[in-house]
Amino acid sequence: MSSEIDEKSAGGSDILHHGEPAGFEPAQGEVCIEQISDHIEEHLGPISSVYHEMLSDTVHIDVHVVPATEEFPYLHLITSGMSDLPMQVPPDSGAPRYMELMITLPGDWPLDHTDLEDERHYWPIRLLKWLARFPHKHATWLGRGHTIPNQEPFADNVAFDAVIILPSVVVPEEFRELVIDADKTITFMAVVPLYPEELALKLEKGTDALIDGFIDKEINDICLPGRPNAATKRSGLF
Repeated sequence: MSSEIDEKSAGGSDILHHGEPAGFEPAQGEVCIEQISDHIEEHLGPISSVYHEMLSDTVHIDVHVVPATEEFPYLHLITSGMSDLPMQVPPDSGAPRYMELMITLPGDWPLDHTDLEDERHYWPIRLLKWLARFPHKHATWLGRGHTIPNQEPFADNVAFDAVIILPSVVVPEEFRELVIDADKTITFMAVVPLYPEELALKLEKGTDALIDGFIDKEINDICLPGRPNAATKRSGLF
């Protein structure tokens, strides 16, 4: 079912209400997986492993792992398959129709198969898969500054319960887009988990206020559980 804008937040953001997701539809297979894999390795480094889906609904979402290095002691998780279908972007918005998502984690994040049986380790992968499928199941779109609430923390060891979609500032600029052909360019965006207070700040005062909070606390798109809260200052809330 499609999403409808029927109100705005106090900060001026459109609030989209989503109906029930569309029913199960088998995926047709990844269209651009080779180009995406090559693009990742060209700009971020060798892919050490890929988490493949055994059964896919609508689009086949895989998650590629680029391990940490001495120069960059964090690892990247990047989706492929989300861009198999265009998103339902509003006409004349200028927003990208084809997207893949990424999240950057501490380099020692446990990613062995036995580790991933624990939701405290698996939640970033689950989050990427959910978000990558979300626009296609709800006939909607994701773009810069979009926030998606989860209603509860992603796992019992983190306080994050929402995300914002933003351009990554920790990857080379050349990585942010992959031109497939004249009709298709894939944009890579970062998934940045948020505290409840950060989501409230964004809804109350807008994306720029939240970004100012990130800058004030020197927060980027690396996901660090327990990081400072961008919605607080020494004197209290923004």
